[in-house]
Amino acid sequence: MIKAKVGFIVYGVHKDGLNDPMGTPFIDDSIVEGAKRSLKKAGVNLVEHEVVIATKKESIACFDKFKKMNDIDAVILFSGTWVWAAHLIAAIRDFSMTGKGIIIWTVPGSQGWRPVGGLVLQGALKEIGIKHRYVYGSFDDPAEVEKVTSYCRASAMKNSLNMSTIGTFGGRGMGQTCGAADPSQWMRMFGIDIDSRDTAELLTTAEEITVKEIEETRKRIQKLFAEPIPKTDQAERSIRLYMALKKLVKKNNWDFYTIQSFPGLGDTYSATCFAQSMMLEDRIGTSTLGDFNTALTVKCLTDLSGEPVYYGDLQHIDKSNNEIKIIGDGACPPSLAGKLGPAGFAQHGIPTEGEAGGLSVKLVCKVGEGVLARLGRNNGQFEMIITRCTIFEPPADQIEKRKNECGIPFWPHGFVTAHCDIDALLQAWNNEYACLGYGSHLYEELKAFCKLTGIRAIAL
Repeated sequence: MIKAKVGFIVYGVHKDGLNDPMGTPFIDDSIVEGAKRSLKKAGVNLVEHEVVIATKKESIACFDKFKKMNDIDAVILFSGTWVWAAHLIAAIRDFSMTGKGIIIWTVPGSQGWRPVGGLVLQGALKEIGIKHRYVYGSFDDPAEVEKVTSYCRASAMKNSLNMSTIGTFGGRGMGQTCGAADPSQWMRMFGIDIDSRDTAELLTTAEEITVKEIEETRKRIQKLFAEPIPKTDQAERSIRLYMALKKLVKKNNWDFYTIQSFPGLGDTYSATCFAQSMMLEDRIGTSTLGDFNTALTVKCLTDLSGEPVYYGDLQHIDKSNNEIKIIGDGACPPSLAGKLGPAGFAQHGIPTEGEAGGLSVKLVCKVGEGVLARLGRNNGQFEMIITRCTIFEPPADQIEKRKNECGIPFWPHGFVTAHCDIDALLQAWNNEYACLGYGSHLYEELKAFCKLTGIRAIAL
């Protein structure tokens, strides 16, 4: 789970203990400390600038320091009192060239003139088009603090993608056009390189896996399942493929990847369901069918969430109660299994989509709060659909009936209630896949990520 490292800068002209005419210091140290305390409690790693900045010299020294810190994800400009914006703006502009997040935070209150300092600085940034977030809210209000922290974590996510690499095995699967990528667009918007391979080395690597390595892997992953891992040729090929993927992702220094699956591997060697399940379990962003947009969505959710991600088909949407069934073709991280039973095994099951067969994961996703999301393109421009959701488990005496409804009951099921206008979701959705992430915080963080990267957010 990604953690943001953020510079914390207090600014204001009336500093160093200067009192107002009533004898009270303009800058209230207790408010500054309260703000820092709330951020640290929320998991932000603060780098505190020791000097309250007011002059051009102080501003240049401050931002020059943070600009040179490659591991800084964002800066928070905390309004201590009013300020001469002209003394800060050039240094802030120079820092903004890094592309890292800038937040102005003002804690409400008449004493100290903090709102004036916040608004005049926001106006200066708007005048010259510097992207930022302005937050006006108390450090005691979790919703207001989340506005700060979500932008910080989104900036950390954006920064982690810069100069990263997505690998791809094979090409477009199942004729899916809504997952294709333009390498130049990905580089321009995200700083991500696309590195492509066919599957020859993957198959060679899979066959070179030793019996000892297979047995060690079986032992390591068995604890995730309620039943013994099958001792069949199909099961062995599934495990070999998983181990080969892991080796080549590491060898090629890929940060995440996508794989065609079929036509191809799924027809001649093994379906990728089990391998993909285990790579998701290992917290590696991935997708099937060469679907780059789903892969990037999974990457973001994986890094921002404390749980692995499930991507699967929006198999059914019930408009009467906003219930959505997410059912994928056997690829789901086994640790997401709920109280209806630990994860088990099934076969891929459809010869027209992977004749070679292979293991798949069988489970019902555990309860929780989270989001459904997916990145896509509309007339060539990126947009991300995001909605809050509740993941639930049907009653035990109804679960078999509910799983049988789709005709493939042994594939992993996620039962979700979407908290949005379901017609708006259907009109906006851009693929058969949905990515399910656990954590209510993800909604605001994905919105902020879109703002920072230039993606149009369709937040329902």
